[in-house]
Amino acid sequence: MSTQLLIYETAVPVSSGRHAKASVEAGKGYGFARKINSVPLMAVEFPQAAADYAIVFASSGDALVPVVILGARQNENLYVNDDDSWKATYIPAFIRRYPFVFSASDDGKTFTLCVDEAFQGLNFQGRGQALFGADGKATPYVDNVLKFLQEYRLQFERTRAFCTKLKALDLVEPMQAQFTLPQGEKMTLTGFHVVDRARLKKLPGDKLAELAATDELELLYLHLQSMRNFNAVKDRLVRSRAEPAPPPAEEPQAAAAPAPAAPAPAAGGRRKGAAVTSG
Repeated sequence: MSTQLLIYETAVPVSSGRHAKASVEAGKGYGFARKINSVPLMAVEFPQAAADYAIVFASSGDALVPVVILGARQNENLYVNDDDSWKATYIPAFIRRYPFVFSASDDGKTFTLCVDEAFQGLNFQGRGQALFGADGKATPYVDNVLKFLQEYRLQFERTRAFCTKLKALDLVEPMQAQFTLPQGEKMTLTGFHVVDRARLKKLPGDKLAELAATDELELLYLHLQSMRNFNAVKDRLVRSRAEPAPPPAEEPQAAAAPAPAAPAPAAGGRRKGAAVTSG
């Protein structure tokens, strides 16, 4: 499985042949996300996420993808507790959709529902929500999963259009965040982009009006406001090391640095039995 899938280890198509007796048990926590320091965020999530996370933009080829910062170091998520609970009010949809994900066909017109078989809550002992009924048909639980992923896909396309507009308006620039820990250790988090306030202020009135009419101007200011949450990231890092409370984090500084790759669609071969798809 591609490492770009971040949290998915063995995602395979959901089918009546392979998963006729399978169930998904909720409440297993978020340990699956313990080793990721950022996840994608849809534009529609900005209002809820801005209070808890620093929202930035990562590069995915020539495109931009919004992400939330979860940690200051590789393979470290400061938003997951030791008991695998999540340490924030809002949980990104990318996390909430797990263990399910869509796999797109080559022409991008058909999406197959996949499940990560490495998920601890997936079982064949009847615990939790069944994926298929005795008649071999998908259960209402699976129908709700499909609706969630279909809405996620719709918001993904809207977010992509939003980010395309940001690039066309030349509003973003590479940035880095610098942290000084209580014992003097300095850390630098690189590989992301942010909206430049000066460029935003210089936009022609008609462009600003267009952004305001589509509520995208509000998203930009939510993004900028969320930058203060880099302090929260550092505070969490300090607490994880059981050190005294830290001084305020330094403001992000401009720096040219490669951004992390955004996740790719899940891959998976067809299995015997009827796979669950969405056209």
